[in-house]
Order: sequence, then structure tokens, then C-alpha cells
Amino acid sequence: MRPFYPLILALGLALPLPAGAQTDPQALSTATQPATLTVTGTGTVEAAPDLATLTIGVTTQGATASDALAANSDVLTAVMARLTTAGIEARDMQTSNLSVSPNWTGYDSATPTISGYVAINTLTIRVRQMDGLGPVVDAAVSEGANTLNGLYFGLSDQEPVLNDARKLAVRDARARAEFLATAAGVTLGRVLSISEGGTGFDPMPAYRAEAASVPVAEGEIGLSASVTMVFEITE
Repeated sequence: MRPFYPLILALGLALPLPAGAQTDPQALSTATQPATLTVTGTGTVEAAPDLATLTIGVTTQGATASDALAANSDVLTAVMARLTTAGIEARDMQTSNLSVSPNWTGYDSATPTISGYVAINTLTIRVRQMDGLGPVVDAAVSEGANTLNGLYFGLSDQEPVLNDARKLAVRDARARAEFLATAAGVTLGRVLSISEGGTGFDPMPAYRAEAASVPVAEGEIGLSASVTMVFEITE
């Protein structure tokens, strides 16, 4: 009779391993991932503005659209000439709006009529010398500008100030991470990733009056930056 041992051995090798003895790829992957700590830091640097942008306007009226526009052009030409004398370059003056519209009367009647026309021309101006801002506004108004729609302060080059804010944000994030790691009783390791959040500025009023000109709130600009950092931690 032939022995059956080889068959019995083969069947034994074909049996599956118990569930507890199998390797779980997901568990193995999780076990190899480092523990991490994620923090966000912010930094703000204040700087004096070196650029101002304002929008002035000239509004005129006339019996016809042509009359209103011609009167407006005369005034605006005088305003621009005066601004040039005050040190504003041609590249820093730009027409931002021009409109001519009728003036209606008799809205409460069945037949409203046109009583004349209104021309509006607005000019956006950049002032690069803060000491000259008040005189520039004075110059524009003295030549016939009769509206001021906005005044904004800024920096001609924000990047150096933003870089300082970014440095402070990284320093703040690391300080937060060190504090949290100490509080949690873990050791802070290497930086795994850094990502930058948004940047922005916050104008702060600081009033300064200039002799024989309009008082100006020159202000300071607080440029801010934020970063998110991921650190490796160990027990």
C-alpha cells in the first residue's frame, strides 16, 4: 500500500493562517507615520505709508450736453495743470469716470422736461510725497475740483515689510509649538511642512496738520502675515 503522508502535508500547507496572524497593511502604514503637531502663527509689522491715492471730481452744468462737457473740460484742465505744478507726474493722474446726463424737472407732472445737463469727470491721483498731500488737495480744490471720493494710503513696495511679518509669523508658530509640546510632555522634532496663509494691512490713523493746507490723517499701515507649520513630535 502507498503512503498518504505527502497528501496530508500538502493539505496542511494550503490551510489559511488564523486572522490574528495575518499582516494588516493599513495598520502597518499607520504605525510608520510620525505623530505631528500643527500650529498657526501670525506676525504684524507697522510701517509709515509712502503712497497716497485719492479720487477727485469735477461736476459742471450746462444748458446742453456740449456746454456741460466743455465747462467740465476747462475746469479739469486747470486742475491737472495745477497738480502738475504741485509735483504730480502725468503717470500718476488717470481719468476713472466720465459721464454726461440730463437734469429732469417736473417729475410730478405727466410730461417731465430736461432743464439742462450735468457732466461729471473723476480723476484718480497718486501722491508719492506724503508731505505734499495736503497741498495737492488744496491745489485741486482751488482750481475747481468739487468732490473728493476717497483717500487711501499704501506702500509703493510692500514686499520687504511683508517679509518681516512672515519672519515674525514663523517665530510665533515655533513658539506656540514649543509651548504646546512642553505642556503635552512630548518632544518637538523637525518641521514637516510650512504653508503661508493670507496677508493684509490695517491702516491706523495718525493726524498731522500742515500749514496753509488741508489736515491729513497720514496713518500707519499694519501689514500682517500668517503661516501654518507641521512639526514631528515624539514621546
